[in-house]
Amino acid sequence: MIFYGRSDAMLNPGGVRIGTAEIYRQVEKLDEVLESVVIAQQYEGDVRLVLFVVLREGLLLDEVLVNRIKQQIRKNTSPRHVPEIILQVGDIPRTRSGKITELAVRDVVHGRDIGNLDALANPEALEEFRDRVELQVSSHSGK
Repeated sequence: MIFYGRSDAMLNPGGVRIGTAEIYRQVEKLDEVLESVVIAQQYEGDVRLVLFVVLREGLLLDEVLVNRIKQQIRKNTSPRHVPEIILQVGDIPRTRSGKITELAVRDVVHGRDIGNLDALANPEALEEFRDRVELQVSSHSGK
């Protein structure tokens, strides 16, 4: 058997395997959300899911919308699929062929160097993910 294409990225919070497409399918059903990217951030000896959303022009992510997003995901997938943190960004980094680059976002969030910035169509978009106060992990969180 030959499979053409690729599987979406896998997240593994608490040992539960989750495909990112499962989350995207739910989030992008909401009219307010144009697109999203989800990563697993190293946190307290495990990972936590962090969802970044691009909203329609003029909209701001507030607690009401955060709760709607979480409810949409929980209702149509499982409680393990629900991101711990949801943040708004203006743009999502993509490869030159237009694919969202989850790995580059994850690496920037973790303070790692990005391997091949030349492969990105919009490398400047990564700056919105760098050093986010909401994602700071204390030095005591390696329990």
